[in-house]
Amino acid sequence: MTFDVDAAAYDSFMGRYSVLLAPQLADLAGVSGGQRALDVGCGPGALTGELVSRLGASSVSAVDPSTPFVAAVRDRYRDVDVQQAKAEWLPFPDDSFDAALAQLVVHFMSDPVAGLAEMARVTRPHGVVAACVWDHAGGHGPLSLFWNVARELDPHVEDESALAGTREGHLNELLTAAGLRQIEDAPLSGGVEHPSVEEWWEPFTRGVGPAGAHVARLSEDERVTLRERCRQGRPHAPFVVTARAWAARGLV
Repeated sequence: MTFDVDAAAYDSFMGRYSVLLAPQLADLAGVSGGQRALDVGCGPGALTGELVSRLGASSVSAVDPSTPFVAAVRDRYRDVDVQQAKAEWLPFPDDSFDAALAQLVVHFMSDPVAGLAEMARVTRPHGVVAACVWDHAGGHGPLSLFWNVARELDPHVEDESALAGTREGHLNELLTAAGLRQIEDAPLSGGVEHPSVEEWWEPFTRGVGPAGAHVARLSEDERVTLRERCRQGRPHAPFVVTARAWAARGLV
């Protein structure tokens, strides 16, 4: 999936959660000074910023298929090498990086095994490939309330629970299939406080990702029904949404 939306829309929707995962994923990958790192599917740059803070902009590269996201990261991190590309076809020579990371991207790759194998190709021998994906299958992702209510209203709705990497252990399987070794995994988590249901709901109306696409397909009455049913699941405000992501790393 290509996110052809404004970077600010993504920041307000998923970026508010993904920024909490970035330091945890970088820690899992062992990213530290003196290395070169690649952010695959960088979005507007939540993980890119964490890598820049650890390595310096000149040691970080980033790719994303979305034109608005590439423009945003180029503007936010002017000395980072940012290119428009998909994970399955990375525009770098073999052995270019010490670490290649993909945050909340594997489940949107057209071919996850090919994408992870391509990340391994551009990573030096004994370097690290790491990825994380929200626990959509286990019901502990940041969108769980939304999708639970959407399924109650429409049992045929296609949520994100069947996507690659969203169930426990699946990232390990994908990394193994891509040829990585010495695979380790660890759950990541983070919580975001929302002052009201309105503040939580508004980003869903901006067309970001599968959830935003689902809202966009609904009639106005159906949107109101979905929002109000979600409100019943958050009767007290402010409230904190705590989300879990599956994460794994492997060596090239």
